[in-house]
Amino acid sequence: MGFLEKIFGKTKESNKMSNVKLAVIYYSMGGTNYQLSKWAEEGAKEVGAEVKVLKIPELAPQSVIDENEGWKAHVEATKDVPEVTLEDLEWADAIIFSVPTRFGNMPAQMKQFLDTTGGLWFHGKLVNKVVSAMTSAQNSHGGQEATILSLYTTMHHWGAIVASPGYTDPVQFTSGGNPYGVSVTVGQDGKMIEDVEAAVKHQAKRTVTVAGWVKKANQ
Repeated sequence: MGFLEKIFGKTKESNKMSNVKLAVIYYSMGGTNYQLSKWAEEGAKEVGAEVKVLKIPELAPQSVIDENEGWKAHVEATKDVPEVTLEDLEWADAIIFSVPTRFGNMPAQMKQFLDTTGGLWFHGKLVNKVVSAMTSAQNSHGGQEATILSLYTTMHHWGAIVASPGYTDPVQFTSGGNPYGVSVTVGQDGKMIEDVEAAVKHQAKRTVTVAGWVKKANQ
């Protein structure tokens, strides 16, 4: 066992979790969080999960989107990605959220969707969902950790189980070391600065693994 594994532990995420249903729910303007979501999908499928990648409905008017070429291009490129519904939340055993920061908080689009989950919450439909979150910002200290924690605040009210990556794998250090969830800095050219693909896949596998444990315990 390596030094880092002795300190932080090592989960066995290679076991297949073919009965786990994962919803990867994202909001993205330029494509970063969409890419994070696709990596999460790949990682989860590697351990046998059934995965849906779903986007948050857009609140901005089309006229505003059309004024930003990058935003407009991304919207067009992902037009066939289905929008998330409350039925998707009920379907999922596990949920990974991926959103950019907005002043150290989640975007209004994500908050608006979460605010519609009151009915599911009231009937206990969100209890014991296994959840995790990822984010991006243009600065390494641009509110990345706060944004993830803002999502987890809602998850605690759901009665969900937060499966943060912590330091369960050395890959966390190569991607910036955020224990709450993968976060990435995006340069002015729209490209990710840190190499986070492996960390995203690890986080997805860990989320699916924990969801498998929870699901098995409840059977």
